[in-house]
Amino acid sequence: MTFAPTPRPAGASAPRRRGALGPTIVVLVAAGILLMITSQVWTEVLWYDQLGFLEVLKTEWFTRIALFAGAFLVMAGAVFAALSVAYRSRPVYAPSTPEQASLDQYREMIEPLRRIVMIVGPTLLGFFAGAAASARWDDVLLFLNGGDFGRVDPQWGLDLSFFVFTLPTLRFVVSFLMAVAVIAGIAGAATQYLYGGLRIGGGPGAERTTSAARIQLGITAAVIMLLIGANYWLDRYSLLTNSAERIEGIQGALYADVNAVLPSKAILTGVAVLVAVLFVIAAFRGNWRLPAIGVGLMVVSAIAIGGIYPAIVQRFQVVPNAQELEAEYIQRNIDATRAAFDLEDVEITPYDAALEAEEGALREDAETAASIRLLDPAIVSPSFRQLQQNKQYYDFPDTLSVDRYQIDGESRDTVIAVRELNLDGLGGEQRTWVNEHTVYTHGFGVVAAYGNTTGADGRPAFYQGGIPSTGSLGDYEPRIYFGQNTPEYSIVGAPEETEPWELDYPDDEAGGQVNTSFPTDEIDAGPKIGDLWTKTLYSLKFGSEQILFSDRVTEESQILYDRDPRDRVGKVAPYLTLDTRVYPAVVDEKVVWIVDGYTTADSYPYSASRALDEATTDALTATSDTIAALAPQQVNYLRNSVKATVDAYTGEVTLYAWDDEDPILEAWSEIFPTSIKPMSEIDGDLMSHLRYPEDLFKVQRELLTTYHVGTASEYYSGQDFWRNPQDPVTDTQLQPPYYLTLKMPTQDEPTFSLTSTFVPGGNTDREVLTGFLAVDAEPGNEDGVRREGYGQLRLLELPRNSTVPGPGQVQNNFDASPEVSQNLNLLRQGNSTVRSGNLLTLPVGGGLLYVQPVYVQSSQGTQFPLLQRVLVSFGEEIGFAEDLEGALDQVFGGDAGVEAPEPGDDAEEVPDAPVDGEEGDGTTEPTAEPTTSPTTAPTDEPTTDPTTAPEAGDARARLDTALADARTAMMDSQTALTAGDFAKYGEAQDRLQEALERAIAAEAELEG
Repeated sequence: MTFAPTPRPAGASAPRRRGALGPTIVVLVAAGILLMITSQVWTEVLWYDQLGFLEVLKTEWFTRIALFAGAFLVMAGAVFAALSVAYRSRPVYAPSTPEQASLDQYREMIEPLRRIVMIVGPTLLGFFAGAAASARWDDVLLFLNGGDFGRVDPQWGLDLSFFVFTLPTLRFVVSFLMAVAVIAGIAGAATQYLYGGLRIGGGPGAERTTSAARIQLGITAAVIMLLIGANYWLDRYSLLTNSAERIEGIQGALYADVNAVLPSKAILTGVAVLVAVLFVIAAFRGNWRLPAIGVGLMVVSAIAIGGIYPAIVQRFQVVPNAQELEAEYIQRNIDATRAAFDLEDVEITPYDAALEAEEGALREDAETAASIRLLDPAIVSPSFRQLQQNKQYYDFPDTLSVDRYQIDGESRDTVIAVRELNLDGLGGEQRTWVNEHTVYTHGFGVVAAYGNTTGADGRPAFYQGGIPSTGSLGDYEPRIYFGQNTPEYSIVGAPEETEPWELDYPDDEAGGQVNTSFPTDEIDAGPKIGDLWTKTLYSLKFGSEQILFSDRVTEESQILYDRDPRDRVGKVAPYLTLDTRVYPAVVDEKVVWIVDGYTTADSYPYSASRALDEATTDALTATSDTIAALAPQQVNYLRNSVKATVDAYTGEVTLYAWDDEDPILEAWSEIFPTSIKPMSEIDGDLMSHLRYPEDLFKVQRELLTTYHVGTASEYYSGQDFWRNPQDPVTDTQLQPPYYLTLKMPTQDEPTFSLTSTFVPGGNTDREVLTGFLAVDAEPGNEDGVRREGYGQLRLLELPRNSTVPGPGQVQNNFDASPEVSQNLNLLRQGNSTVRSGNLLTLPVGGGLLYVQPVYVQSSQGTQFPLLQRVLVSFGEEIGFAEDLEGALDQVFGGDAGVEAPEPGDDAEEVPDAPVDGEEGDGTTEPTAEPTTSPTTAPTDEPTTDPTTAPEAGDARARLDTALADARTAMMDSQTALTAGDFAKYGEAQDRLQEALERAIAAEAELEG
């Protein structure tokens, strides 16, 4: 049988076909999103895999995914179950009440979307819960892998691992389950109310819940009460890590906490369990009276037992007898803080500092005095730029690094910097994609200068520098592909048959520049990027289509990114807090960046808590844009557990276990067993350049302002608290600690140290010196053996009635000295600016010696500081001369017992590199001859011959003549400095010094 199609009615339109455009757009958008996610995820896998730390990424991601999935299922499942149970157990016939009539309208509105809501709602809540749980991946891994600390807390006698590894995870689990129970309870109660299982109002004796609703709500309430009880129970242990507000600075449980709060927490735990049982009974028996009474009892107990009773104990028992009753708990805090921040073995020595300088007083400390660092690493960076930058596309950091090197068999304090790229120095027409990402790929070489001596005209005395790099450090790989100032990414490597296109270094003899090509066939410095798929992913990652289409991206190419040493270490060791300072060193014929890593905790019982970002901020970090800032983080346990290196050429990251007794590091070593190498693999060359880290020292010195006292009574009175002084030069932030070589009174020989000072605390403006702190920062030598003295903190305590000037007073004395101010005013004349360097403090000659370099630079045009004077102070005596030896001799009666240091016999002094102008074309500009002004023409002799000056009695005329000569010499100096003619600059400086001496002599005669 054949059926004819039904004819379409006349005038009826044809049925609309669904177009393919909508689904196509949806598919394309979804594919684009997936591709963008893949470009971020898979490139991370490639980066970690190339670096050899894929295990870290896999472990972190697996843990995060597992926690996300678990939390998602628990939250989403509990909310979905609550909604489903409430809906399925709804009454068939809802009671007819005005209230229910209005709810009927809402049900009709929601019913079409009910299934979607019951799926989407739990899914969204599960997503947020999973995201919150995945962020706790590190706590969970420590909980699963943490071992013992080998110490117990003073209250419970539990190993500290319970508080550091276990308690944070238990608290998280209880809090998370509490959130799940409350949200699921609200969802179930709302559904029961909407569908009539739970009613509000009604006449006397009316049933307000159905049996099913009562059971659901009763069981949910019981679970919540049990979790509240668990929370109260854990509070008993958390009291040992909470801040004790009753005594400022103290952390941990005090007398009222132990004798009132702890018992109240136990009682409230019992009450919560009892109320939970009452809710279970009510769920099946139908009477809410008992659980209601229980909840009321719990509220009253929380107020009376948990609040009022501890307050009464504190007010009427503790406050009148605080020093005696709190003594035990304050002592717990002192002991725990010292243990948590490695302050238990501080060597405290009374030091009755001398205030009067004696002839030859520094002979016993001659080696220390001769090593005093005159080069301020926070000031001389412009001098490094002007004298060693070489080209406009190179640069040095604002704050340089201090290290020490063996020069002619002698350890010399060194100011060192890496010559890195600065693409901002290129002209606008040169800022092309090809140049920025394939030509200018790396910096070149290090520049090093003696820390304790300068050139004849005040320039840094370089013993390593130039391009190609030459000097006393010998041969090393100078190319800097990884550093603190590199392009976002570079693509390196070229086929062997093509000419290299990476700029290696400028060279006039080679036609302007020498090119190179990174040996990608020998060294893996970044992921390979030769195939189409990988190029596509990186094009999306960096938003650069040139990666996909450029002919310079070949099968031999590698892409380098995430090149900052601190970022690289932070990615491969996400469990570490990194020091703000990263410094370079020439080690084993290569340049490496050294990064200090810390393991931290915030749950060490009774230990004081400190905010790392606040404790590590000082005048140097606040003004330097090349020093990283720590993220806000409260810690009460800190260890320098890892020393990390990043190869500046290959980007290789190596982690060494520095504190192998740290329980937290031991746990992370279990989690990532192949990531951290033992300390025994640190070779001698690297060992000799490691140092005590600055941020750890800053936290320790801040703690020692109060925790240098050893007894509870001293701490409670607070009369001997100190503070770290403000930086006397800037007077805006704390004075930073300084690296320098010195010998403490209890040491047999000088060591490379990190130092700081203390002044009285409280609200006083009086700034006498109360203490001097130094830590042995020399971990080992070229033999590769760690020194026993490394990390030893030595604190000199001055007498309570000390009148030794503090840094602020010394700076004031310098500024107020007529002789100093007159000389500095003369130096400021013309277009010159005087800059005060770091004020160093050293315990020598039986007292405290202050040393401050003084720099002069142009106030206009080309500006870079040159060391011109040295200020010293001992007691109330002040010395001011062209060099350290002269200034010391002024203070110590003409015989300080110190000779000016000289570079080693075999040390190679490096000539200054030619400096490009602001706009360069890649070629070296010739040095310009000094310009001559008719009124300031440089001369070879002083304007006035002293032998033909006016008679001695006419001192005023002599003074005027000397000042005029000084002004002429200053202007000549500035002219020669601007032109780069350092020979004429040095000659003008000699004339300036001679004129100043005549002016001082004439002024002395006038005053006489």
